[in-house]
Amino acid sequence: MVDMVALARGLLILLRLVTFGLTLGITLISFQAYRKKQSDKLQTAFIGFAFISMGVAVSNVITQLGAGAADSSLTTIFLQMTETIPFIVGFAMLYLSLYR
Repeated sequence: MVDMVALARGLLILLRLVTFGLTLGITLISFQAYRKKQSDKLQTAFIGFAFISMGVAVSNVITQLGAGAADSSLTTIFLQMTETIPFIVGFAMLYLSLYR
C-alpha cells in the first residue's frame, strides 16, 4: 500500500509539472505574439496568461506547504485564499482581452 501512495505522489508531481510547463508555454507564445503585433488585446492576454501561470506555481507551492498542516487551520485557509488571487487577475485580464 505504501508503494502505491509513493507512486501516486510521484504521478501527481509529474502532472503538476506538466501543467506548469503548459502554462509557461502559453505565456511564452502570447508574449511572442504581443511582440510581433503590439496591440492592447495581445498585451492584456499576455498579462492574463502570466498571472494564470503564477497562480499554478503558487498553487503547487501552497499544496506542498499545506500537505503537513491541518485542513481547518487558519493559515491553510489563508494560503488557499491567497492562491486564488493570481487566477482571478489572470482570468479577468483574459476576459478583458476578449471583450475589447
